[in-house]
Amino acid sequence: MAASPLAQTIANEITLLVTSGEIGAGEHLRAQHIADRFGVSRQPVRDAFQILSDQGLVELKENRGFFVKESTVGIVEPVSDEAQPFEVANDYQRLAEDWLTDKIPAEVTELMLRERYKLTKAQLNDILMRAAREGWAERKQGYGWRFLPVAKTVEAFEQIYRFRMLIEPAAMLEPEFRLDRAIIDEQRRIQTRMLETDIERLPAERLLHNGALFHEELIKMSNNPFFHLSLVRVNRMRRLLEYRSRVDRSRTVRQCQEHLAILDLLQQGEIVEASFAMRRHLGGALSKKSPITWSWSQHSQEKQSE
Repeated sequence: MAASPLAQTIANEITLLVTSGEIGAGEHLRAQHIADRFGVSRQPVRDAFQILSDQGLVELKENRGFFVKESTVGIVEPVSDEAQPFEVANDYQRLAEDWLTDKIPAEVTELMLRERYKLTKAQLNDILMRAAREGWAERKQGYGWRFLPVAKTVEAFEQIYRFRMLIEPAAMLEPEFRLDRAIIDEQRRIQTRMLETDIERLPAERLLHNGALFHEELIKMSNNPFFHLSLVRVNRMRRLLEYRSRVDRSRTVRQCQEHLAILDLLQQGEIVEASFAMRRHLGGALSKKSPITWSWSQHSQEKQSE
């Protein structure tokens, strides 16, 4: 029996996690953990494991489960900017762009979306589930879907960054702020790996994810859950707008270097200096990203007026 589209897209996403180093060579793949991560049942995850086993990326060890092979050289190919995990890229982007440019209403039915985008039920389900994970769509109680507010304008995008410039440095100065060595070590590993290899070979979406994850993990150390919840929420609201702009990989190099410098300050116990460095980092990101989002916004407005 042929694998379902959902199993295939989960297999694609697991492959990307392996190429990015988020799942390491020899690591045990736990079906329930991955099912929880993607918001699916265990069956399509098991099917995805079988797909990856057939491709030679993972292996089944008797009575132990599936493991990533120790060496994936020659098995996993680097992915390009055009590669989009867990969805049919063009259809997802069409839906996202139509929502960003107000071409579809906030509340829709699956039938309406299937007819508009000429999708099968399975294809639409994959796309909507991804939109839900990205934080800009939710299933309505009973019937239909609702698209949630996102940063659709340059003004909103800049407001989000100014908000982050307030809360992220302040979170480091919270009375309950405590260094978490596990977080620092893991983020140092991710940022170092990006500088060494990942910036040039990972898709733009994964680079953006790693950048957001750095900030979300550091703010957890404030031990004030409201800081973390607020940052996760605004990161989701800006994500779609950033996806529409092409990632400047040379700027990403500088971003990683600044991330590592902040980690150095934290590890040395220089918390106040790390707070100042975080504010400078976010201010610099805003000044560089604003022209990019403004260019995208202008292009969208021109398209609408045609």
